[in-house]
Amino acid sequence: MNFFQPSFKLASKQRVGARVVKRYHLPATPSARLLESDAVTAEVKDKLRAVAASLDPLRLLDEIRKMQHHLAELAAGEVPTVLPVRDQELEKFLKSLSTAWKSGEVRPTHRDMPKPMRDWRTRVDPFEAAWPLICRWLESETDRTAKEIFQRLQAEQPGEFPDGQVRTLQRRIQEWRTTQARRLILAEPDAVGVDTPNVAVATW
Repeated sequence: MNFFQPSFKLASKQRVGARVVKRYHLPATPSARLLESDAVTAEVKDKLRAVAASLDPLRLLDEIRKMQHHLAELAAGEVPTVLPVRDQELEKFLKSLSTAWKSGEVRPTHRDMPKPMRDWRTRVDPFEAAWPLICRWLESETDRTAKEIFQRLQAEQPGEFPDGQVRTLQRRIQEWRTTQARRLILAEPDAVGVDTPNVAVATW
């Protein structure tokens, strides 16, 4: 039974001359269609609702990735390894969604267009030394905004970070969260720059 993937269902088909006009119901999952059907008993509908309430799409996706990894190792003639349970990472990711919209685009499937090579002067990343500390804060308090992280950094290291650098940190944290989402949802390996900063930042 499919609880997550909606699809169109043909409602009517009519031939008008040489043209066939098709009309479809609004997209819905098979489980939703069963719940709307009068042919299904109330007892069966209650069971479907109970099953739907117990499902977690992110955990299901994580299990699918594990099975894909397992099959790939078998196909390569290797001994399958047991991947660790990532419930804690799922929880962190879900908590981060409460503030992700404030940082702009963070969809795991979104990728920025490649930028042309820069030939102008660059400067050292002002957050290079503090980035490991920032990462620990982000991992322990995933619902914190970049501005709150910046204010905490200013409080702990007075005089090191002027107010004008908050936008730079917002971009860095947005990139970090996007990479974390890709790693979790798309099962991508850790990318360069997740735990270590890019030491050359453009001077605008």
